[in-house]
Amino acid sequence: MPETSSSLLVVSAHAGDFVWRAGGAIAAATLRGERATVVCLSYGERGESASQWLAGKPLEEIKAIRRAEAEAAAAALGADIEFLDLGDYPLLESREAVQQLVDVMRRAQPTVVLTHPLSDPYNGDHPAAARMALQARVLAQAIGVANADGSYPSKDDIIGAPPVFFFEPHQPEQSDFKPDVLLDITEAFPRKKAAMECLPAQKHMWEYYTALAVRRGVQVRRNAGPNLGLPHDTMGEAYMRYYPQVTSVLE
Repeated sequence: MPETSSSLLVVSAHAGDFVWRAGGAIAAATLRGERATVVCLSYGERGESASQWLAGKPLEEIKAIRRAEAEAAAAALGADIEFLDLGDYPLLESREAVQQLVDVMRRAQPTVVLTHPLSDPYNGDHPAAARMALQARVLAQAIGVANADGSYPSKDDIIGAPPVFFFEPHQPEQSDFKPDVLLDITEAFPRKKAAMECLPAQKHMWEYYTALAVRRGVQVRRNAGPNLGLPHDTMGEAYMRYYPQVTSVLE
């Protein structure tokens, strides 16, 4: 596929979140020849790796396992991946962590940012990741905000104002998640499935997120209008847009 200037950045609290919640969007972007970058703030080594702890593995080995799984999943989606290793349960917000995200954003130059929603009563790491991503997005636009090495960015280094989309949490109703964007991921779903299967530490999620893609696919069809003639096997993902859409045409 030809390269384009479009660039997708996904800020994921843990090593598996980007796959379950945004794997279709990532794969759809890379299938179009766009660049996609995933930044994992943690490996999910404490709170998302129960099977490894039950098997008696030590912390550093668990982190290495989760890193390898996430790298394989990102490769299956066609995305680049970075790890900040900030720790999980809890994922602590800090100026240093936000600064690292500022640097990532200036390198990636995203035209779209995906991250967790701002509410999740079941996992505080997720809204913490979202808050840091939103703060970094603003700071990365400011030419007077230095890089981590103390140097100041040029006008070509700062980012624009990319739209931010929150991907679907595991328990949407309790997280005040009401999607206003439905994404058709039918063509991209085989890549998402392959990426999910790179995460055996959370094998119990494979069926859940396949079934969710089917349900969201039904909503894609119902909201697309009958004239599009979408097939019955349409697969979907749901998102909430955080900032207003700017457009000259309502469509």
